[in-house]
Amino acid sequence: MKQFALVSLRVATALLLVVWGLIRVTAPEKGAGVSAKYYSGLGSAKVIQVVWGAALLIIGMLVIIGLFRRFALVAQAVVLVFGALTIWKYLLDPLGLYLLTPETSNVLFFPSLALAFASLLLVAMRDEDRWSLDCLLEARRAGK
Repeated sequence: MKQFALVSLRVATALLLVVWGLIRVTAPEKGAGVSAKYYSGLGSAKVIQVVWGAALLIIGMLVIIGLFRRFALVAQAVVLVFGALTIWKYLLDPLGLYLLTPETSNVLFFPSLALAFASLLLVAMRDEDRWSLDCLLEARRAGK
């Protein structure tokens, strides 16, 4: 059960990176719009969106297959934790009661908190996650 839960969490969190990566690569103007609205325009240039999208795709795919997890899981955690920190007002006030208004609040951002902590959990439990390409390759090397 633990292996199933870990691989499922690994795939589910990485799919967010894959989806956002695809959006940024195929429709960089959408990523630029998000950047302009929520990140003060930081990185809204088309070329930055495409490069960032490609990076998200690569990290997400590495996490899904469980390859280079020492790097990929940490990279995913950095992306998801940083993403959550940048929208801190939406996490602390999802209903718009004191930091935001009901019109500016967005409860759909609240799951970012769970994703950030899930990514940290995956880093912490990396050695417990045995259903990965890293572990398969390691077992093959040990068997030779």
